[in-house]
Amino acid sequence: MTHAESVATKTSWMPLISLFLAQVLMSFNVAALPISLGGIVSDFGVPPTVASTTIVMYGLAVAALVMTGAKLGQRVGWVLIFRIVVVLFAGSAVLMIVSPTVGWAIAGQAVAGAAAAIIVPSIVALIAENYRGPQQATAIGAIGSARAISGVTAFLIGGTLGTLVGWRPMFFIVLGIAVVVFAFSFTLRGDRGDASIRIDLVASLLIGAAIVLLTLGFNNLNAWGAVAATESAPFSILGLSPAPVFIVIGLVLGQAFFLWTRKRMADGRVPLIDLRVLESSKERAAVYAMFIVVALEACVNFTIPLYIQIVQGRTPFDTSLAMMPFNLTVFITATLVVRFYKRYPPRVIGVFGFVLTTVALVWLSFVVNNNWETVPTILGLIVFGIGQGALVTLVFNVLVTSAPAALAGDVGSLRGTTQNLASAVGTALAGALLVSLLGVSVGRAVMESPDLPAELVAQVDLDAVNFVSNDDLRAVLAETDATQEQIDAAVAVNEEARLGTLKLGLLILAGISAVAILPASRLPRYKPDEIPDPSPTED
Repeated sequence: MTHAESVATKTSWMPLISLFLAQVLMSFNVAALPISLGGIVSDFGVPPTVASTTIVMYGLAVAALVMTGAKLGQRVGWVLIFRIVVVLFAGSAVLMIVSPTVGWAIAGQAVAGAAAAIIVPSIVALIAENYRGPQQATAIGAIGSARAISGVTAFLIGGTLGTLVGWRPMFFIVLGIAVVVFAFSFTLRGDRGDASIRIDLVASLLIGAAIVLLTLGFNNLNAWGAVAATESAPFSILGLSPAPVFIVIGLVLGQAFFLWTRKRMADGRVPLIDLRVLESSKERAAVYAMFIVVALEACVNFTIPLYIQIVQGRTPFDTSLAMMPFNLTVFITATLVVRFYKRYPPRVIGVFGFVLTTVALVWLSFVVNNNWETVPTILGLIVFGIGQGALVTLVFNVLVTSAPAALAGDVGSLRGTTQNLASAVGTALAGALLVSLLGVSVGRAVMESPDLPAELVAQVDLDAVNFVSNDDLRAVLAETDATQEQIDAAVAVNEEARLGTLKLGLLILAGISAVAILPASRLPRYKPDEIPDPSPTED
């Protein structure tokens, strides 16, 4: 093809605006949630772990439905289904804006997650249908950068709005972006779908139920009990908490999904996801590494806003500033790491990435204090961001390059499921872990404190320990028989316990990161001239 012919066949970039902003829509919504944590807690009077359910619910919905969403898009037609779910996403923003209770906010994020489960695969499909050759590569690169750019922007805008106005205006922005995406969607070109495509409903139910049960189980380990059922549990099974039971059943259903899918493939029928994308140990290692690194990111994104807004009682803008070193580093590293692919094999980059995240978390567990703006803390977040940014890009690149081009859609489904399940489980585990550690720490500190008599301790429900600000703690203690000296002593005990909990929690995360070096060591060891083009791709 001559240069003139190449220019003549170029497609307008107008369709890309809709797809780019669709990625911004999802990423801005996700980034807005941690910033909104303090406002949701304050507005609805709920514990931080309940407020974080909004984050968990979004990830749960995407993870549970993305495989089904990909097949639905193929059946209905990508352009039509894209417009429908963008309207659905706009509706979720309205729910967040008008929510009178935390239940409405959780429902809003469930709707957003269901919409995103179809937007995620539709972006890739619509790029393939609207662009070819170099234009397609450019479009994919643009979508890849949209996630990081919008994440950084959301933290800055969200922090400012959250401090000056409140958390709800952030979702006016989400609503506005959705309206613009819908308007530009009429520039998209796509087929009418294939009504002959059959969705494997059995597999959809199995994987959906597995993910819902796993997420609910992990998210409620603290509230319902890790073993024995607490009073907060909706029911008990022979005295056992439903949380661990949900986790076990979820794992069983997950195995049933794989068994069913293998049988369907053996019978020559179209599966919900082609398991050839997990055929080799290298591909499975990439999935394990992806799950761990995304879960670690979710833990950090939950823990830092929790401490800054709830424990320290500072503003959402303070949170955005504290998160900025991490978010900017992730963005820069994810963009630049591709330069190293032709010099170093995935195995080396993967192991090095997890070594960095492990060292950073260990460092943070020792240097962190009640001021997040110290140089040692910022340095730890930057090092963690370097490892995180390199790993997130790397593991998806391994999956794409290891699978045949015909399975790109299945790789996208696998990535969407893995990342969002990891994000939901990571957030849920962070909340359960920190609250459990805090309960043990406070209980021990109270018993050892000479300034807190047993009769005062008896008036405080230590079984309902949660992260609260000093002002809220003083208000609770003011309703007891505590003197001012005893209130001051209790606040001091709680401050020390919270900081100790944070340090121990970071150390445990460092241990998980260290374990992830094992799957990273099983990533491919390509020769430099065998590495495919590692173009960025969409989230």
